[in-house]
Amino acid sequence: MKRRTFLERGSLLTVGALMYEHMAWAFQNDRVQVAAKDQLYELFKTPQTIYRPFVRWWWNGDKVEKEELLRELKLLKDAGIGGVEINPIKFPQRTDDMGIRSLTWLSDEWVDVLDFTLTEAKKLGLTCDLIVGSGWPFGAEYLQGDECADIMTIGVKKVTGLMDFEVPILDFIKEADPATTSPYAHRKLEIQKVFMVPDPMKSLDEVVDLSDQIASGFIKVKVPRGNYAIYALLKTRAFLEVINGAPGANGQVLNHFNKAAVEKYLNHMSDAIQKRIGPLKNRVRALFVDSMELEGANWTGDMADQFKKRRGYDIMPYLPLIFSKIGAMGNVYDYNYGTRFTPEFQDIIERVRCDFDRTKVELLKERFVEPFQQWCKNNGMLSRAQAYGRGYHPLEASMGMDLPEGETWIKYGIGEEMPETDYRIGRAYSMANKFVSSGAHLAGKRVVSCEEATNTDMVFNASLQTLKLASDQSLITGITHSVYHGFNYSPKNAPFPGWIRYGNFMNERNTYWPFFKRINDYKARVSALLQHADMFADIAILPPLFDSWGKFGAPNEPFPSLTYPANLSLIWEAMQQHGNGCDYVSDSIINKAVIKDGFLEYGPRKYHTLFLVHVQSLEPVTARKLLQFVQSGGKVICVQNMPDKSVGLLNADEQTKLVRNILEELKTFKDRFIFTEHPEENYPAWYKALQQKYDIKPYVTVTDGNPFIQQVRYSNETVEMLLVFNSSANYPFKVTFQPDAAIYEGRFGHYWDAVTGELYRLENDRQITVTLYPADMRIFVFEKEQRKKSPVYREVPESEGQYPEITTPWTAEFRHIDGSIKTASLTGLKDLKDMPGYQDFAGTVIYRNTLSKTTNGPSYIDLGGVQGIAQLTLNGKDLGVRWFGRYLYHVQPWMQSGTNTIEIAVTTTMGNYMKSLTDNPVAQYWTNGKRKPQPMRSMGLLGPVTVF
Repeated sequence: MKRRTFLERGSLLTVGALMYEHMAWAFQNDRVQVAAKDQLYELFKTPQTIYRPFVRWWWNGDKVEKEELLRELKLLKDAGIGGVEINPIKFPQRTDDMGIRSLTWLSDEWVDVLDFTLTEAKKLGLTCDLIVGSGWPFGAEYLQGDECADIMTIGVKKVTGLMDFEVPILDFIKEADPATTSPYAHRKLEIQKVFMVPDPMKSLDEVVDLSDQIASGFIKVKVPRGNYAIYALLKTRAFLEVINGAPGANGQVLNHFNKAAVEKYLNHMSDAIQKRIGPLKNRVRALFVDSMELEGANWTGDMADQFKKRRGYDIMPYLPLIFSKIGAMGNVYDYNYGTRFTPEFQDIIERVRCDFDRTKVELLKERFVEPFQQWCKNNGMLSRAQAYGRGYHPLEASMGMDLPEGETWIKYGIGEEMPETDYRIGRAYSMANKFVSSGAHLAGKRVVSCEEATNTDMVFNASLQTLKLASDQSLITGITHSVYHGFNYSPKNAPFPGWIRYGNFMNERNTYWPFFKRINDYKARVSALLQHADMFADIAILPPLFDSWGKFGAPNEPFPSLTYPANLSLIWEAMQQHGNGCDYVSDSIINKAVIKDGFLEYGPRKYHTLFLVHVQSLEPVTARKLLQFVQSGGKVICVQNMPDKSVGLLNADEQTKLVRNILEELKTFKDRFIFTEHPEENYPAWYKALQQKYDIKPYVTVTDGNPFIQQVRYSNETVEMLLVFNSSANYPFKVTFQPDAAIYEGRFGHYWDAVTGELYRLENDRQITVTLYPADMRIFVFEKEQRKKSPVYREVPESEGQYPEITTPWTAEFRHIDGSIKTASLTGLKDLKDMPGYQDFAGTVIYRNTLSKTTNGPSYIDLGGVQGIAQLTLNGKDLGVRWFGRYLYHVQPWMQSGTNTIEIAVTTTMGNYMKSLTDNPVAQYWTNGKRKPQPMRSMGLLGPVTVF
């Protein structure tokens, strides 16, 4: 980069800071540079509002009023929130709407309220995003004909001959009617064809066409001896209704494969708003598309023609054979629904199925993704989208979005265990996040957004520590900014607990609300830092997308029950656990990459090693690029499979022969084209062995790590950074990190504390030994100058089992959120859920005791186990709040001779209390309902409280 450009960009953080504070966002998600260390640290210590977490702000039923909107904006501002995503949605059931009427989406009155909100948010320095439509996938009642989403499905009846088979067409229609989450009541179902095939089937020549009987209303056929399957192909027009759409934005779902319909819909939205209140530019940062959840939408008027144009053959003879039985979300729930195929014909079907998904991805890109991005640009706003799965290319669709977005969930088990048997257990990040962040990195973007802490399981039970665990796991995958899921518009006087659509009950009535700003300060510091650097990756991973699409079809949700391969996330986890960084890439990325001196280079990224994970299918052009990479000195490691066939059906034999010829040449590079089987278990050990055997150099060596310990590296022109994580909710781990010379040479190591904003020197920055406590994350920054005046970072020793604990009886005052107050004498500390009369408590418990000062101390008080948020007061002096990890206090400066009084105020979660409110339908739905009954949660001060 030229010095002039470098300094100009750096000025954004100096004389331009005030202007930057009021910008909607860095408009092209540009790689904003930092000119000097003090600017970066100041940005970290006191982050500007734009780096703070945003919230999804559900306008429940659009029952919104200006006075309440302003109150909630101020509430969010005071809680450390930096912006809102305005999200109209259907009013939640079981909720008292207090007689407040709904506004109609895009009506003059609704637009005026939006105008008021944008004006007041700007006065408060809050950024606003606006969702496209309402609910998901978006649509409207005014859509007609080809503007509505269509789907092709199958109904299959298996029969055994000899027999005369007869069945009404209506039976096939019932069988094939797509079992979606929200079927449109007035959908039109049309049988397209009916045919019989043997089971198993070996070619299209065996098809017995029965379509001429459709008009009669019955299908009659003499079934020969043996097993057969009778297929009916059903086209359902306008098959889907918007899920949870607000008034005026419900009705049929838009056909995202129809460019004219897409542009008409988008322009209708922007015109309705801007013709009344003027341009949204500089008032709305981004227009947002949620995960579309098209529930299997797979058809449009010219789909067959487009398929033939792009793939070179007719899809229609194969179409019913590539489908399976689908259910909610459009996900397959029966892969054995239709006939079986011989191995040779199975290969043909998988090639066609892959070709069909490739065609859908291309059409969605051309007819929805690109028009959406252009619409945003034309109107002076950024494009923000969860562009993964559901018809998108899971990697490449994020690359063109100004603000690509992933998704992180809170589920029971987070931080408890991280098994290799099920990627969904213990992990907050979705399968989508690594694809989204990789796409962002390949496109040179530093702002990677995340719908964070999505919560439908633990409403009322998500603590601040739980939110931090989820947030930190987002960071592990490459996320740099958070949009919480979410904040409900809920009038102050709404009956308890208020209006709840989804989320973590981010509400002033939540027990954690007085402390909520603390996690938002933490997250703002981390975002401010990471958005001025690049996540480092030296390894690329090619997932087997073509094989996955061919075998199973593209998944329709971020947590699919069936993934291929099931171990994909375990491989990148293992890499990061052992000191490397990685991105996913695609065949197209490899094809466009530059090969130079043993590196695969694309945009700002360069990789010395490429892992092909379970990849069987390659196009010849991709295979040739791999050969060039290996010839140049790069490494290719094939996990479980070596590619041995081409992609797609057209000229399959010829293309496969080309791929195999190139593979034979690749195999001659035995030290750089490598095959390895995946392990049955212990992926970290497996990967470490690969590192050592094939000289894959880590940039940091991790000693005494485990599956809970992760690291990522970020860098820019002035600093190198290592972020290290403990994703355990319960256990501390002492771990040693040894950075590579490329990180520390010519630099000095410091610890930047994202919780406090303080900075420390490292006594030894070549070998960093640190105890990572539950939900802990540390940032080690390597700078070109040493901060000699900063204190040296020193660990406080462990206390449990080594130092005396307070064993004298405690007095406890229970301040319930219902206003009641009780007191009790406790002979020992105990989990409140195990104490009769206190299992249903929610609020703050103040534990009181005394301790004596001696000539040797104490210097510290360690509260031991705490389930909640703790605040320590010593002799009337407030010593601060601890809300995760180690609940340790330095007390020596405030100790007095003789007796000292301590008060430990522990604020609990409120789920146990909500479970007890049997006459409150909202509380019962989220805690005891048929959905997922929430377990009783531990609460209070568990100890032991030790002094030393």
